[in-house]
Amino acid sequence: MKIAVIGGTGLIGSQVVEKLRAAGHEVGAYSLSTGVDVITGEGLAEALAGADVVVNLTNSPTFDDASPEFFRTSMENILDAARAAGVGHAVVLSIVGVDEIPDLVYYRAKTLQEDLLKAGRIPYSIVRATQFMEFMNAVMSWTDEDGTVRLPATPLQPIAAEEVAAAVAEVAAGPPLNGTLDIAGPDVIPLDEIGRMTLSGRPDGRTVVTDDSAGMFAAVPGDALVPKGEAWIAPTHYRDWLT
Repeated sequence: MKIAVIGGTGLIGSQVVEKLRAAGHEVGAYSLSTGVDVITGEGLAEALAGADVVVNLTNSPTFDDASPEFFRTSMENILDAARAAGVGHAVVLSIVGVDEIPDLVYYRAKTLQEDLLKAGRIPYSIVRATQFMEFMNAVMSWTDEDGTVRLPATPLQPIAAEEVAAAVAEVAAGPPLNGTLDIAGPDVIPLDEIGRMTLSGRPDGRTVVTDDSAGMFAAVPGDALVPKGEAWIAPTHYRDWLT
């Protein structure tokens, strides 16, 4: 198949492109750096010309109040270009539990993106992933002050980016789900414990203190970010990934 990966040069996108090409598909990797602008629409028609599938892996540059408009405009522009090009399958990467966290504007924005895709009159697939293992250091940096990292005990089920890419590539190469696939790592671990595991494996002098009011994940109710029903479970454990 001919598959266009929008956001195809990032952490997940570059690996999706590599896996799809290895499977024998004709794949185009597109991003702002290649001349495709999902906000203005520039380059989208050319990127999607003749494509059977479009995979949308673009992300808002911020987590703030600007994110809903980014996801609205980019999703609408991609869908318009896909319909014009006769694309038969649109795939989006989203977040497990995203519609259960209305207090976070970024999660509301991702829910909006999903809703636009569902209403877009193109057969679709949504892959919802849990938190990437690769982002844990960034999460810790949000609440790092004077060598102390404050983290809530929010339950997470972290997954390696390579396994996210593998799932997205598999879905993109298959028939449209017209629904959602949840994917996650094998272990449910409180975020504060993830922080301690990270620093025990890669000590840098910092310590972790449990603080259920600290950082973005403090707004997550209960185990909203953990799959509740059927999910594809990746094999890599966080402790093994650290080593």
